[in-house]
Amino acid sequence: MSRHVPDTAQAYCLELWLQYPFSLHITPKRLSKLGDYRYHSGKKTHVITLNATLNPYSFLITYLHEIAHLLAFQKHGFRIAPHGKQWKNSFQELMQPMLNEKVFPKEILLPLTKYMLNPKAASGSDHKLSLALQKYDQQDGSMPLAKVQLEQAFQFRNMTFVKEAVRRTRALCRDLKSGKRYLVSEIARVQLIREEIGGE
Repeated sequence: MSRHVPDTAQAYCLELWLQYPFSLHITPKRLSKLGDYRYHSGKKTHVITLNATLNPYSFLITYLHEIAHLLAFQKHGFRIAPHGKQWKNSFQELMQPMLNEKVFPKEILLPLTKYMLNPKAASGSDHKLSLALQKYDQQDGSMPLAKVQLEQAFQFRNMTFVKEAVRRTRALCRDLKSGKRYLVSEIARVQLIREEIGGE
C-alpha cells in the first residue's frame, strides 16, 4: 500500500491498519465507486477495497473514508445510516492529523478542509475538491468537462457529445448520434474532439 499514498502519510496509514486490523484489497478501476467497506459476519472480518488507479491523494482520502465506516460500525453496530453523523465524526477524527501541507498540496488542502466540515458520501460530490484532485491523476489525454468550451465536441463513455450549456455543476450535453440531451457532471473526465460542431 505504501506506493499508493503520499510518503508523509505512510506511517499513519500503517498505524491505522495495525490498530484496526482489516483485509485490504487493491482492485482494478471501477466506474461506480472508488472504494468500499464490508463486514463479513460469518468470519467476523472487515474488508476494504480501493481502486488501484487512484492518485495518492485520492487514495488516502478514500482509505480514511472506508476506515471511518469500520470505526462507526465497531462503535455503533448496524443500526446507523451509512454516511450519517457517526460516520462523519469518525471520518473527521481520522482525517484531522492529515490536514496539513506536509501531506496535501495547498490546492487540495483548502477545498479538502472545507469538505471535511460536513463530508458527504462521495468526495466527488464536492466540485472544487474533485477538480483539485484530478490534477494529480495519471494523464491519459482526458480532461474535466468543466474545461471543455461550449459547442465543443467530446467523447464520454464511448459516446460523442457536444457541450451546449452549463447549469451550476453540470453541463447540458447533446448526444450527436441520437440528438438526446443529458446533464453531465462538470468533473467527468472526457476526451476532447478538436473540431467544433455547430447547431442541429
